[in-house]
Amino acid sequence: MNNFDFHNPTKILFGKGRIEDLNDHIPVDAKVLIIYGGGSAERTGVLEQVRTALSGRTLVEFGGIEPNPRYATTLNAVKVIADNNITFLLAVGGGSVIDATKFIAMASLYAGDPWEILTAGTAKVTAAMPFGTVLTLPATGSEMNNGGVITNPEKIAKLPFRSPHCYPIFSVLDPELTYTLPARQIANGAADAFVHIIEQYLTYPSGAHVQDGFAESLLRTIIELGPKALETPEDYDIRASLMWTATLALNGLIGTGVPQDWASHMIGHEITALNDTDHARTLAVVLPSLLNDQRGHKHEKLLQYASNVWGITEGTDAVRIDAAIDATRAFFEQLGIKTRLSDYGIAAAEIELIVSALQEHGMTGLGEHKDITPTDVRRILEASL
Repeated sequence: MNNFDFHNPTKILFGKGRIEDLNDHIPVDAKVLIIYGGGSAERTGVLEQVRTALSGRTLVEFGGIEPNPRYATTLNAVKVIADNNITFLLAVGGGSVIDATKFIAMASLYAGDPWEILTAGTAKVTAAMPFGTVLTLPATGSEMNNGGVITNPEKIAKLPFRSPHCYPIFSVLDPELTYTLPARQIANGAADAFVHIIEQYLTYPSGAHVQDGFAESLLRTIIELGPKALETPEDYDIRASLMWTATLALNGLIGTGVPQDWASHMIGHEITALNDTDHARTLAVVLPSLLNDQRGHKHEKLLQYASNVWGITEGTDAVRIDAAIDATRAFFEQLGIKTRLSDYGIAAAEIELIVSALQEHGMTGLGEHKDITPTDVRRILEASL
């Protein structure tokens, strides 16, 4: 196991009715900007619950955060903060809203061009506005980590960021808030969390028995409960376990002291930037082909994955690895997620655009060994057609 530092300051308020506790976790003199996405937060009553919990406070609202949040939209929120002397941010939504809020929190206090935060890194970020979250879609784990992704369609760019200043102070996780989500979003959330775990687990052995055990348990939970969540959308216990699993998938715990991959994510980001395909669906396309392409590097962990996650123990190494990759693809398909580029309107001609975008954004050495080159990416995508 590698040396590591682990610190996660986010307080989790988990369970039914926890929005009622918001008032106890935001400074009494705060001027709060509530940041949310589309109309669903209003239609489902979540925003009204938040307003009720914070009644008597000074509240300003900013809606319209997109799936794959747009850079231009975040800058509009920064202006609202300045115009209204906002002192605290509250994200109400899923990963896109929370990612956007993190970037807004940094950009509001950043002295330079906010675009530098995405292109030059967050080293110059010295502070961010305090913020909390009310999670409505379990998927990204953004409610308990310090990273996010912002999209700039004008530049055909979807770029990640990470900063120690971007941990939420608290996050409200009420599984009942997920009951009204469309099946597509539940499926996407399960797939996204699944691949988050894979990126930290399916690399090469590092003697991290605890992290591996946690990861395998989380993967088995998603495999079991993801389809059930679609079948019985108001089963509290299933939704609660999925919500907590998605948070644990990317709160830093299983990634401590282990090599990490993230190539599927970096490639997937460029697919989304190209044609706005749902993030989780790009992962379901890329991951099976990437695992097959990198099976040499990942040989030992693929066999461990086959045995400990899928219960595949019979046959030669090659047979077991094939079966594990096939099972992974079949799981995504079971969730209703297609796993080929052609399913999303991407043909061979577009592959070069994706590869070129990766090169333009400096993504020329991906994976746990930093040796997945543009040539390798091209081959992986061709196998994903």
